[in-house]
Amino acid sequence: MISITEAAASHLKDLIAAKNAPADHGLRIRVEKGGCAGMQYVMQIEAPAEGDAIRTDHGVSVFVDATSLDYLRECQLDYEDALNDAGFRIRNPNAARSCGCGTSFEPLAA
Repeated sequence: MISITEAAASHLKDLIAAKNAPADHGLRIRVEKGGCAGMQYVMQIEAPAEGDAIRTDHGVSVFVDATSLDYLRECQLDYEDALNDAGFRIRNPNAARSCGCGTSFEPLAA
């Protein structure tokens, strides 16, 4: 499953609070076809769904559906706040390559 850094957890807590989301909400991470590298990450704040893999770390939860789970095994969710860009980053050992913006990737050949 995916791990969550303290920086990602801190930002996610702030984001959930800003949206006045219910206590059971967390970050859903989904993988779908698209993006400049073939597959893209989609993230949104919502409640868990039946069949989700759930990871709770540092007081926040991440939800991953069964279809996306294979693409996200052993990944790390981080948050970076750099001069030119800020946002969640997924460090994915299952990616052969990632696009420059970090939102899409090419999966390793099976």
